[in-house]
Amino acid sequence: MRGFRPNYHVWVYHGKSGVYVGNSSKNVVHEQEEAIYVEEEADCFEDDDEVENSIDDDNDRVEDMLHEVEDEVRDRVFECLSKAAETPLYPGCTKYSKLSAVCTLYNIKTSGGWTDISFTELLVALSDMLPAGNELPRSNYYAKKLMCPFGLEYKKIHACPNDCLLYHKQYENLDKCPRCGVSRYKRKGVSEGKNVYPAKVLWYLPIIPRFKRLFSIKKDARNLRWHADPDRRKKDGFLRHPADSTQWKTIDKLHDTFGKEPRNLRLGLCTDGMNPFGTLSSQHSTWPVLLVIYNLPPWLCMKRKYIMLSLLISGPKQPGNDIDVYLEPLVDDLRKMWDEGVSVFDAHANETFRLRAMLFCTINDFPAYGNLSGYKNKGRKACPTCEDDTQSKYISECHKYVFLRTRRLLRRDHPYRKMKTVFDGDVEMDVARRTLTGKEVYKRVKGVETVFGKSVKDRGTTGLWKKESVFWKLPYWKDLPVRHCLDVMHI
Repeated sequence: MRGFRPNYHVWVYHGKSGVYVGNSSKNVVHEQEEAIYVEEEADCFEDDDEVENSIDDDNDRVEDMLHEVEDEVRDRVFECLSKAAETPLYPGCTKYSKLSAVCTLYNIKTSGGWTDISFTELLVALSDMLPAGNELPRSNYYAKKLMCPFGLEYKKIHACPNDCLLYHKQYENLDKCPRCGVSRYKRKGVSEGKNVYPAKVLWYLPIIPRFKRLFSIKKDARNLRWHADPDRRKKDGFLRHPADSTQWKTIDKLHDTFGKEPRNLRLGLCTDGMNPFGTLSSQHSTWPVLLVIYNLPPWLCMKRKYIMLSLLISGPKQPGNDIDVYLEPLVDDLRKMWDEGVSVFDAHANETFRLRAMLFCTINDFPAYGNLSGYKNKGRKACPTCEDDTQSKYISECHKYVFLRTRRLLRRDHPYRKMKTVFDGDVEMDVARRTLTGKEVYKRVKGVETVFGKSVKDRGTTGLWKKESVFWKLPYWKDLPVRHCLDVMHI
């Protein structure tokens, strides 16, 4: 794999001590790492074909999916699904039942991104092609109705269009925002007596039922303890998985009751703005909030199947610093998962246990980093690590700040420190400041008064921290050495 220049320098160690391999037109290091990765994955799957096969089997898993359904509706739901699972797709068909056929087609619809209209047209065409008396639904509506017991709940929470608050808990029955006075509903075209169109909506997909669903499937229940299995996880001193990090070990040490249970979940949170309408509306910004489960093997935790959409913050404007308002339902569930835990059935161990979960870190780009952490990461003091010690220079021609003294992060004897002409003309002798611990950061943000909402002109913050982030409500947040991370694409 060639670089962007024919004689591109392969930076293997980035200044660290070791054997230098010289220039190359082919990145041997990346090829070796990829080969090792494929070999490790193959080795793990070789011993666990039954449980870890990446291709789902054809079983409907009706009983597994109904473990966490309420008792009073379980019998009725099970009866309907069992009847669909036992009904052949058409008279004489032995390969597909009514339920398995609909599930197979709906999986193809989801993975292909088909619209409901095109899927209905496909169902009609297939129904006409199959023998008479077939049981295939003829519309997307009836296909979804058949599978609705498999679905998971979601909540539509009305929000103030100025991002002041959510209309739940003590504000649930209000018709207008108590802070900015803006109506909760879209009045245009709607009579005063019919308040049916909210001005802004937060879609929340509760995480607890989804965790229960994961543990109700035997294959997933076993994979969720992969990080604690010495026979499946390689430990050779390299950082191959978040379980090899010092943060993971710090949590196990400070919260030993949490760390002793390998099934307890450690989650990563990711969010960024997106335009769901393509190029039709370049100003529209919708913010999904995703959760990744770090208990899983590295080749599974970033698969789309295991990335959980927990929140969808509707546009058209981005929440910005007011994102804490929308994170509140998720943080409440995370707090519950830490303080109390929930009773969950483990299909692999065939037992019920108390599941707990924690937010391991957040992963975002730099603007979202500032929104979540509460640090003012714009302007002269944009570095959340250096804070007041940030060294910057303003370039008037492009109206931007640049940060030149990054050589302070290098070791004392690094040759770059003495290079003048290729940098800013000076020898760098200073060292970077020590990174603040979570408890030190909490002392700085504790008590910072913040009023959320786009209509607020003066937020009352004059320091480098603009708010006390909602994540500080989590009891363990101050114990984490690294709370917010930047994704690799933005480094």
